[in-house]
Amino acid sequence: MTPWLDCSPAALLLSLQVAGVVLVLFLVAGIALGYALSQPIPFRGLLDALVSLPLVFPPIAIGFFLLMLFGRHGVIGGPLHQYLDWDLVFSFPALVMAAFIAGLPLVVKPIQSAIEGSARELIEVSYTLGKGRLATLFLVVIPVIRRHIAAGLTLGVGRSFGEVGMTLMLGGNILGSTETLSLAIYNQVLDGNFACATRLSILLGALSLGLFLLLRRLGRL
Repeated sequence: MTPWLDCSPAALLLSLQVAGVVLVLFLVAGIALGYALSQPIPFRGLLDALVSLPLVFPPIAIGFFLLMLFGRHGVIGGPLHQYLDWDLVFSFPALVMAAFIAGLPLVVKPIQSAIEGSARELIEVSYTLGKGRLATLFLVVIPVIRRHIAAGLTLGVGRSFGEVGMTLMLGGNILGSTETLSLAIYNQVLDGNFACATRLSILLGALSLGLFLLLRRLGRL
């Protein structure tokens, strides 16, 4: 096995799997929320605050509150365990949740700003011509702001690659099970294996850079 992967081979695959899932979630939720927040909808301020919360609130604290909420004895996690015999925390879905929440505002905000700026007049014209919100979104908004969507996806997925605080709380940092690439670096530093931590850090940086170049190129098409 190549020395770049012999430190924690499962962590790379797990991180790529999480990134692939959150990329799809970001594409759907990011566009939907960005579009919704650019419109005069009820409780817009509250929704905006919830989306933006990970930008201003410590990730480890958010992870703790989510753990209390979705844990086996939590308000949501308790019924899931009792009636469905399913535990969210310390599982792959928990890693996806942590990555999704951490990166979501970085996806939504560029899209929201683009819609409120360059796409505003086109949206009004579309409404004047009798197009509904859904038709306007797919036929007008998305083609106009595709570069901003690519930029948001780049920031969001890049943030998900580097997420530690929420992932540590929700995923549990279980070796071979919920240890992502970022947590593998953290574990190697704790073990004093700085050579392995260095290789993993370079690998994580290369993955993030490759993703950035790919999505940037797609945004220019």
